[in-house]
Amino acid sequence: MLHTARKQRGTHTSFHELGLNTSRRRAINWTLALSVVLLFSMFCGVLIGATGTSATSTWTVISHHLFGSPLNGAHAVSLDAIIWDIRTPRVMLAAAVGAGLAIAGAIMQVLVRNMLADPYILGVNSGASCGAAAALLFGVGAGFGDYALQGSAFLGALVASALIFFVAKSAGRISSTRLLMSGVTIGYMLSAATSFLIFSSDSAEGSRSVMFWLLGSLGLAAWNGPMAIIFIIVGLTLALLMLMGPQLDALNSGDETALTLGISPDRLRIFLLIASCLLVGSIVAMAGSIGFIGLVIPHLARRLVGGKHRLMLPISAIMGAILLIWADIAARTLLAPQEIPIGIITALIGAPFLLILVRRMHSA
Repeated sequence: MLHTARKQRGTHTSFHELGLNTSRRRAINWTLALSVVLLFSMFCGVLIGATGTSATSTWTVISHHLFGSPLNGAHAVSLDAIIWDIRTPRVMLAAAVGAGLAIAGAIMQVLVRNMLADPYILGVNSGASCGAAAALLFGVGAGFGDYALQGSAFLGALVASALIFFVAKSAGRISSTRLLMSGVTIGYMLSAATSFLIFSSDSAEGSRSVMFWLLGSLGLAAWNGPMAIIFIIVGLTLALLMLMGPQLDALNSGDETALTLGISPDRLRIFLLIASCLLVGSIVAMAGSIGFIGLVIPHLARRLVGGKHRLMLPISAIMGAILLIWADIAARTLLAPQEIPIGIITALIGAPFLLILVRRMHSA
């Protein structure tokens, strides 16, 4: 009987390992396929715009900067300015912001153990938006110099996170429910504060600019430090969360499971809250409020590779980048030369998905 039990355990382990290997293989295949789609989408994002450019001239400009190939032609200078100085950084920023929002969405859904959560449900986005609006309208954060907008947005996100943590902690141990309710409450308060700042401003033009920016825009894209910071934050956060994948899986299964495995749910939630603050604060500072990416993409990633965070997080990042690149293409071209706030495009994509998701959850 002992021999039979060992054999059964060995068979169970083999099937478990086989399942893991299959999931990893599927995740690798999807990562490679989506990476190709991402590169194609980035090229299309640089190619397509209000000013017509050919695929050949677009690739000539890109290869000139990447590989040092010669750049000839009568319109070489103007094409170089359009393709490399305007469109390419915008596409790069769209990829970074989309990836960051998707990662932040996955974080939030683990934090509150609610699959309908997105990066803005905990009020971190409202804090970042309030800080950015104060910088744009009243010059708050002038001490940050050229990074006044970014610094103010990050401080706003940090203050919002501190308030959420204080309110959730005051009732005892931090639970998903307390965190969710605290975030929603603080988010409403900070959204009201942002509206008050816009209303109290004497500059009609400044108020319009803030309203447009709060709906999402990639107009600040440029080859400068702030965009590089976003790439660094998104890349480091993704790498760290992938290393912590088993801990995220345990927390997502419940506090009891996490405690059984020697994981402190409170400490892990605090870390995830700080990570989301970094992500959302830096993203809002550069691109304003862009919703639904963090809600839609993690669900699609789970359908492709399952719920293991070490596998689904890179898939989420790539899919988020692809979606926001195409959303930005639509925002720039649908009413050209007028630009549609990109948050409107993502809402038009995400709202029907949310309705379908709620319908399926209700039917289940």
